[in-house]
Amino acid sequence: MTIATISNNRSRSMQSKSVAVHVINCLCTVLLTSYPISLAFLLLLSLVTSSQALEVMWAVNCGGHHHIDENGIQYLEDPLRTGIASDYGKALSIQRVSRHDAILYQTERYHTNSFSYEVNLPDGDFVLVMKFAEVYFTSSRQKVFNIMLNDQHVVVRDLDIFDKVGLGRAHDEIIPFTIRNGKLVVINEASTFNNVLRVTFVKTHYDNPKINALYIIRGRADDVPKLPPLFSDDMQQQQARRKVDPFDDSDLAADKQKTKFNKRSGALVEDPYADQDANFFWPIFCSVVAFIPILICLCKM
Repeated sequence: MTIATISNNRSRSMQSKSVAVHVINCLCTVLLTSYPISLAFLLLLSLVTSSQALEVMWAVNCGGHHHIDENGIQYLEDPLRTGIASDYGKALSIQRVSRHDAILYQTERYHTNSFSYEVNLPDGDFVLVMKFAEVYFTSSRQKVFNIMLNDQHVVVRDLDIFDKVGLGRAHDEIIPFTIRNGKLVVINEASTFNNVLRVTFVKTHYDNPKINALYIIRGRADDVPKLPPLFSDDMQQQQARRKVDPFDDSDLAADKQKTKFNKRSGALVEDPYADQDANFFWPIFCSVVAFIPILICLCKM
């Protein structure tokens, strides 16, 4: 091997080492420059995500255990010992809510007298969401009660769950309120606030007050996840459209369709006395036919 060959090999190895060092330097530069950008992007993404998430101040699955719903709200196990915890609603399949969150409407706490939940809250704008489902009564005016905040503000009056949604259907009551400078403001009414919000379910003359679940978020009523509309809402809209359009013949078409497929008892007979009439005229016809030859013979004679 000559000296020139050795020098060429050394120069190639030096070039390859310099290329490798250059590549490593480029990678380090990219990592060092992109890391702050990536970190800033992740922080911005976390801020956006947290801003979209609900800021839940307090949530309780009344009469039931800990539960995390589909919106990420973590409901505590019911700490209250006043009244009676019941899971009677598990016998029903609750409509208007997913199967995963049906448990929030299947368990409940009720009492033979008024009862309350209490929670400490700071200043801010909040929304109280109370969840209900009628799982026992099958008619209106059987269970009717009021709901008050801090024993001064009636936020729901004469709540009749069955009258609103029927049996085994979810129903939410959404109440926005504000706490600021020692004042509780709800439904344009203000009262003194001493750091404790009391939600009271007030007994009336119609059975016992109850609650299935409740939570409080910081924000506005528009931020609260809503239940899907009732089927009866669609029916009411259809009825309203029919009242507006007096020439709508959809009801008449439906009646014709219903009549077309109605089941009848027995075979269809247009004239039930047709057989009797035929039996009555048959002897007369035979007599006339027999009399014609006799009449011809008498004429020939």
